[in-house]
Amino acid sequence: MVEFTTVVRSAAGLHARPAAQLVALASSFSSTARLDSGGRSADLKSIMSLLALGVTTGTQVTVSVDGADEVACAEALEKFIQEDQ
Repeated sequence: MVEFTTVVRSAAGLHARPAAQLVALASSFSSTARLDSGGRSADLKSIMSLLALGVTTGTQVTVSVDGADEVACAEALEKFIQEDQ
């Protein structure tokens, strides 16, 4: 399992377009991926689960990735979350 903590930098937070892009990215890997924020957790391959968290700009999140391609998946997710889209 690979885990990292980072801050969401997107001006829109993880809403609508950025959330959809993040879900598409996570879904391109075979590993399972979860995002934790404010004591709640979301499956990063589920747009509804992610949107339900209501993650805004500047929020600290923890992402956990587990599976065969976990390192590559974690690196891609971390890069995406840290970008200012």
